[in-house]
Amino acid sequence: MGRAESLERKMSAQDSSDLWSRSDGEAELLQDLGWYHGNLTRHAAEALLLSNGCDGSYLLRDSNERTGLYSLSVRAKDSVKHFHVEYTGYSFKFGFNEFSSLKDFVKHFANQPLIGSETGTLIVLKHPYPRKVEEPSIYESVRVHTAMQTGRTASDLVPTAPSLGTKEGYLTKQGGLVKTWKTRWFTLHRNELKYFKDQMSPEPIRILDLTECSAVQFDYSQERVNCFCLVFPFRTFYLCAKTGVEADEWIKILRWKLIKDKMW
Repeated sequence: MGRAESLERKMSAQDSSDLWSRSDGEAELLQDLGWYHGNLTRHAAEALLLSNGCDGSYLLRDSNERTGLYSLSVRAKDSVKHFHVEYTGYSFKFGFNEFSSLKDFVKHFANQPLIGSETGTLIVLKHPYPRKVEEPSIYESVRVHTAMQTGRTASDLVPTAPSLGTKEGYLTKQGGLVKTWKTRWFTLHRNELKYFKDQMSPEPIRILDLTECSAVQFDYSQERVNCFCLVFPFRTFYLCAKTGVEADEWIKILRWKLIKDKMW
């Protein structure tokens, strides 16, 4: 049974007048929306979409204004826009659109509609941001270590801690035309892997778009240890870390980026 059919059956089994009165039925129906995030705050929604989403990523959450009012948060390039979705007791109102059932509401978003904001910007809904995202757990020790070194507590560092979807560090890279190996400073943020001459360089030598990468894996073809490669249509990049653990961390988070992009 498909999701739409499942939602329709659950709706028909309950009286439509009390589905959205903060009842158990409402909670159950909303949980079937993989991109409904409950009482997620506006700030947290913006942090999620800007750190791990991409242009067109969106999610639905409760509005803190009143019961029956929801917020659709949408990533538009480097900002997040928020739109009201209201349940009147009989239908869902979204801008000039009105939907009589949850099934129609979900179908509307599945068709990638355009949203015209007050600024005149058209936003395409492309990628529902899932409520459950399996993120690589490889940074907790770094956060605690930093807290120990500075004398601050781990909770003090949470607001300024980097997103789990980011990573940076030195790697040794093989050249493209001249097959020499040089150490470069790499940064990973969103779907961009950048490398610089060193950590202090203001401008990157190159920016790699991970949406074009087809595979990340350990590589044993080079006469070096702790190597892995990134496969692009135009070139395969060979990189080496100082330790096997570090190489494994890079591979895990890069693979997670690739899988996440395909999911959305």
